Amino acid sequence: MSTHLPLAFGMPGPFEMTIILVVVVLLFGRRLPGVARSVGRSVNEFKGGLKEGAESAKDTTTTELTDSSSSERSKSSQTS
Repeated sequence: MSTHLPLAFGMPGPFEMTIILVVVVLLFGRRLPGVARSVGRSVNEFKGGLKEGAESAKDTTTTELTDSSSSERSKSSQTS
């Protein structure tokens, strides 16, 4: 009778996470500030793009509504 243990039991515990964090810091410690700065810039640019897209969509919708209401007015004045 052999007791076969699976390779992974699920999420690593706090001790394993600490070991992984130490290894990552040792390997990438010098590059982490640059990576964090780059991620921050990317997030800000993404948020700006979302805001710009929302404003553009709002402007487009407003313009379309204005155009459609003015064309309806001109149609009704032509038929009268």
